[in-house]
Amino acid sequence: MNQLQQLQQFTTLVADTGDIEAIRHYTPEDATTNPSLLLKAVGLPHYKAQLQQARDYAESEGGDSQTQLDNATDKLAVLIGREILNIVPGRVSTEVDARLSFNKQASIERARKLIGLYEQADIERNRILIKLASTWEGIQAAAELEKEGISCNLTLLFSFAQAQACADAGVFLISPFVGRIFDWYKKHDSVDGYAPADDPGVLSVQRIYRYYKTHGFETVVMGASFRNADQIKQLAGCDRLTISPGLMQELADSTESLTRTLDSDSANSDDAKQTLSENDFRWGHNEDAMANEKLAEGIRLFAADQLKLETVLRD
Repeated sequence: MNQLQQLQQFTTLVADTGDIEAIRHYTPEDATTNPSLLLKAVGLPHYKAQLQQARDYAESEGGDSQTQLDNATDKLAVLIGREILNIVPGRVSTEVDARLSFNKQASIERARKLIGLYEQADIERNRILIKLASTWEGIQAAAELEKEGISCNLTLLFSFAQAQACADAGVFLISPFVGRIFDWYKKHDSVDGYAPADDPGVLSVQRIYRYYKTHGFETVVMGASFRNADQIKQLAGCDRLTISPGLMQELADSTESLTRTLDSDSANSDDAKQTLSENDFRWGHNEDAMANEKLAEGIRLFAADQLKLETVLRD
């Protein structure tokens, strides 16, 4: 077996792309999207019809300019998600507008709207994960949505405090960003890279995984945002890993033996179980300079791509 096949023996693979042909080729269980991936997807010929359908839907719903843009981008995300669900057997992640990251109630309402659009398209909510930024407001929005049967994927996760709060909230899944953590530390430490086992992004996910498994949290850990195949190999055995087509192909091209590094049966955390208050969360996250910078940057970048997507739809 090649390394991709070996990895699939103990980790659920998720496609980090909106490219239908790539998803069909690599046969992942799930797929995840975000504004950046949707922006790339609308440039593909495959989605020309969906782009027009989204415009037509927004026009039929009426409202002012921003309302129509919101409706068009939400409809487009659902149309692309439905296309992906025709291929993957599991779930697709669809993201709430990043500009709502600090507004709990607006995030809840937008999530309900997305689920409603999926259900109108005959897609049951148990096949959807609503993506929310791992701000305090996003995590609390997810806690309420989970009680309504709307499963959530908490994204842009960089700090251990974020992971603790997500577990406390009972969210379905978290997406710690391995590559962006790696990027920050590489720049901060003025180094070209790290030995695979010493990679700061890898170590962050391993710590979260051990904490969840040791203390019996059911929240799924899905490593995301990889920069190289070594990061993926160091997390072999993680609940799920969302991987770009390029890195999936790199793993598929290798037949070297792949060793499982994470196992829930042998996980042993040094971190005591702690339920965080809002003050605890904000202080714990504040103490992590990397997490502060990368969360803020990530929200800005997703918001910028959301605006670019709106420009495509408008023009």
